[in-house]
Amino acid sequence: MLQRFQRLGGALFTPVLLFSFAGLIVGLGTLFTTPQVMGPIAAEGTLWSKVWRVLLAGGWTAFNQLPLLFSLALPMGLAKSQRGRCCLEALAVYLTFDYLVGAIVTVFMGPGVPPGMVSIAGVRTLDTGIFGALAVSGVTVALHNRFFDVRLPQWLGVFSGTAFVYLLSFAASLAMAVGTVLAWPAWRACLEALRSCILSSGSWGVAIFVAIDRALTPLGLHHLFYAPVYYDNVVVDSGIYVTWAHQLPQLAASGRSLAQSAPWAALSATGWSKVYGAPGMALAFYATCPRDRRSRLAAFLVPATLTSMLCGITEPLEFAFLFAAPQLFALHVALSALLAFIVNHMGVVGVFSGGLIEMASLNFIPLAASHGAEYLRAAGVGLAFTAIYFLSFRLLITRLDLKTPGRGDGFDFSRLPDWYHSVRSEGGRDGSDRHSTARTHTGETHVSPLAQGILDGLGGTGNVVGITPCMTRLRVTVADPAAVADDAAFATLGVLGVFRAGSSVQVVVGTRAPELAEEISSVAGGDARDL
Repeated sequence: MLQRFQRLGGALFTPVLLFSFAGLIVGLGTLFTTPQVMGPIAAEGTLWSKVWRVLLAGGWTAFNQLPLLFSLALPMGLAKSQRGRCCLEALAVYLTFDYLVGAIVTVFMGPGVPPGMVSIAGVRTLDTGIFGALAVSGVTVALHNRFFDVRLPQWLGVFSGTAFVYLLSFAASLAMAVGTVLAWPAWRACLEALRSCILSSGSWGVAIFVAIDRALTPLGLHHLFYAPVYYDNVVVDSGIYVTWAHQLPQLAASGRSLAQSAPWAALSATGWSKVYGAPGMALAFYATCPRDRRSRLAAFLVPATLTSMLCGITEPLEFAFLFAAPQLFALHVALSALLAFIVNHMGVVGVFSGGLIEMASLNFIPLAASHGAEYLRAAGVGLAFTAIYFLSFRLLITRLDLKTPGRGDGFDFSRLPDWYHSVRSEGGRDGSDRHSTARTHTGETHVSPLAQGILDGLGGTGNVVGITPCMTRLRVTVADPAAVADDAAFATLGVLGVFRAGSSVQVVVGTRAPELAEEISSVAGGDARDL
């Protein structure tokens, strides 16, 4: 069961990858089309305004069609075969569901249209958010996995494969559409009650939310936890991200505090520790590392810290000490919650779940002119917590003699990993990336020593049942968990951490996870989902 939830969480993260660039376009477009900030050049009808409004129309794509994108996430991550066809089936069935819901509402309810109607890909339907998209897509994936390879009689051959899956999914989507319309009033009532409870929890609710999100990170389940809040209707219609992006022009022109204008955005505060906590942790690891190992340790800490601060990806840094010093991770969870509590209590809310790139795109760039003082206060608190992280981590490391990076044999930075030396010996003088997959003139595929080492550590191709890449980790299903090498063997490869739960193994490798998954899969002639 845990393995299935982990796969689902990894699949949910895929559409989120689009937000970094889309958010940048929306943030810049909002800034450059706000007359209160830019002056007459941004007035309606100017060439400057027209150009940026065109760019904004493209930037809104990921936010306006979010349920549509999430409907494609599950088949990409959970389809057992023919993932491309499964994506087509899921897209067609989800649009069919929306058309059916819209038709039922129009035909049977007439002018009494219920609240919560939206337009998805031009289809007027009830706003079921990503829950509806995932439910319909999940049913489609299940039917695809079960019936895609079913052979029909020759005279019915035209209905085989994708057509057969769509036929079955059409019937299922019709039943789901009827159920959705019938249950809609009760669902809206429950949703309003839940929203009222969340919003009334105040800063304590924010702290609890952040603590749970951080605590679930090692299991890879945090995507499942925050996705309904950030991208669905749990707190506000259309989700925090979409609503915040659409209200940026009003927020930029408003003199009210952000907490007054958008109290529903409070829960999106998981990124403060990524920006301000990461450098404090890294400095503590560096200060407590033996001097002869510090240069090697810095080669890891600098990119890992920057990855956390800029992109909001914390796994490379967190997994470096999670298993060797769980006491520090517990402290990290508590400090993350406390930092979010204080910043929220100061009235600073917004989209703060990612790193500095996302924060700047959706907050600092478009809103600095009207809310810069609020951000400066939050930065002051954040810098204070950088010092708190450093002092508290350093105290625990020295008092308890914790084997943090550079101090223990399990994660020894006194030398570079074995795969690095083998790559160097194979490399040439052209400075090219020898870690990537190369293809010779004969068409034979060669994988990097790191990918081959990870595959060997997992027990070889015969032991790897399936592999799915997440942003920073490989989610692997193995046939025999006992055949997987110990953590020390993976550490010699430069792997940042290994998490085991029965037949599910997560290998933390950093942002090269998708590339390594493809390399490992190529050895067995499969794809990045099933070997």
